Amino acid sequence: MKVLISVDIEGVCGVVNSDSTGPGGKTYDEARKQMTEEVNAAVAGALAGGATQVVVNDSHGGMNNLLPALLHPEAEVILGTPKPLMMMQGIEESCDACMLVGYHARMHSRGVLSHTISGGVVSNVWVNEVPCGEIGINAGLAGHFGVPVVLVTGDRDTTDEAIALLGRIEVATVKEAITRYSAKHLHPTKATALIRTQAERAMQIAQTAKPLIFSPPITMRIEFLNAGMADAAAFLPGALRVSGNTVEYTAADYVTAFQGLRAMITLAGK
Repeated sequence: MKVLISVDIEGVCGVVNSDSTGPGGKTYDEARKQMTEEVNAAVAGALAGGATQVVVNDSHGGMNNLLPALLHPEAEVILGTPKPLMMMQGIEESCDACMLVGYHARMHSRGVLSHTISGGVVSNVWVNEVPCGEIGINAGLAGHFGVPVVLVTGDRDTTDEAIALLGRIEVATVKEAITRYSAKHLHPTKATALIRTQAERAMQIAQTAKPLIFSPPITMRIEFLNAGMADAAAFLPGALRVSGNTVEYTAADYVTAFQGLRAMITLAGK
């Protein structure tokens, strides 16, 4: 069985603010080490549960945060950006399951560092009228290839969001948000032990779990933080201005619609 693990950093145990999320932050080195440890726990659990191939995709920021020399030796790793499928690079029909490690809740939700793709640009995203954060958007990409998401790890708000959207999955809650920039955490070693246990359990539902599939055509709607961002996004050929700060893009398949979404966000951020 082949498993793709997409790993972000905001949902990692010990992370609460920008000190931990990028190069130069005073706790970034510790955070990327814990990010690597949590991925290793998911890899170990997946292998114990029957996986024969595990691909890990670094999905945060510049997507070069994981420490390859410290990764589980059985894992293959994808680093760097841009990538056509971004956080879900590596997903394909040959995958049997997907795990989302270190994820966070969508913009305007409670939860540590909650945002959707770009916190300085995006207010809300809908996929075919369903409000989605990165969990929903990326689970939809997996679903396009017929692959179910079977495990989500992060804070309580993140795992609650995942269960509400995806139903029968396993989760590992490694911290509880107090505010957007504070949380109560498990000890890091307990967090990794929990992730390993839940990843192994997740493999037991991989063959019966249902992918999140949106019926085509696929419409991605973005509400931007201001109208100027929507002005820029609307330059994408095929984009439709819905309101002062909202633009949508429709395509016959999920991957094309997703690439339209990413293009609009890029234009809006310039």
